[in-house]
Amino acid sequence: MLSTNDLRVSYGMSEVIHGVSLNVGENETLTIMGRNGMGKTTLFKSLIGVLPSQGRITLGDEDLSSTQPYQRVQKGIAYVPQGRLVFPTLTVEENIATGLEATGAKKIPTDIYDLFPVLHDMRHRKAGNLSGGQQQQLAIGRALAADPKVLLLDEPTEGIQPSIIKQLAKNLNEIKQMRKISIVVSEQVLSFAMAVADRVMVIEKGAIVHEEDGKTANQEEIARYLAV
Repeated sequence: MLSTNDLRVSYGMSEVIHGVSLNVGENETLTIMGRNGMGKTTLFKSLIGVLPSQGRITLGDEDLSSTQPYQRVQKGIAYVPQGRLVFPTLTVEENIATGLEATGAKKIPTDIYDLFPVLHDMRHRKAGNLSGGQQQQLAIGRALAADPKVLLLDEPTEGIQPSIIKQLAKNLNEIKQMRKISIVVSEQVLSFAMAVADRVMVIEKGAIVHEEDGKTANQEEIARYLAV
C-alpha cells in the first residue's frame, strides 16, 4: 500500500535519514520504534511531504515523491503529528470537519463517533479544553475524516496516561478492521507497539536496523534498542 525506496532526508548538508526502504501492506499495522532523536518524526514528515526527501515514495502504484502535502492527503495519506496539534479555539466538531476538505464530503462519518464516543459527547466543546488523551482521539478522528488509505501516527502515546494508552491501542485495532486501512505508528512505548503491530521495525540514527513480525517479536531484543 505504501512503500519507500532509498529514502534520504537532509537538514542542510547533514543527512539524517539514510536510505530507508520499507513496505506497508494492505490492512497492516507497522510500528517504527526508536529512541528520541533517532529519526522517527523526520521520517514521518518526509512521508507526508512536509520535509523534502530524495528517493521514491509510492502509494499503491502511484509515485508521490514530487507531490505536495495536500496532494498526498487527497491521494490517501493522513498524518497525526507528534503533539496532536488540534485547533484549540475550534470545537471538536469543527476540528473533525477540517479533515473533510480532502474528500469534499459535507458530513462527518458516523464511525468516527462510534470509535470515539467522547468526541460526540464533547462535539461542541473547544478542543483546547480537552485532556491530552481526548485531543489524541480528536486528532485521529480528524485524520479519519479524510478517508485515508494509510494512517500515519507520530508518537501517539506521548503525554497520555496508561489507561488511555490501552484504550488507544484497542481503537487502532478497531480502525484497521472497520476501515480496512494500513497504519504506520512511530512509538517508544513497547507494550503499546506490541498491542497493535503486525510488524515492527527499529530505527537508529536514521536507518532501519531491525525488523520482526509483531506477533512473534522478541520484546527483550527490541527493548535493548530502546534503552538509553
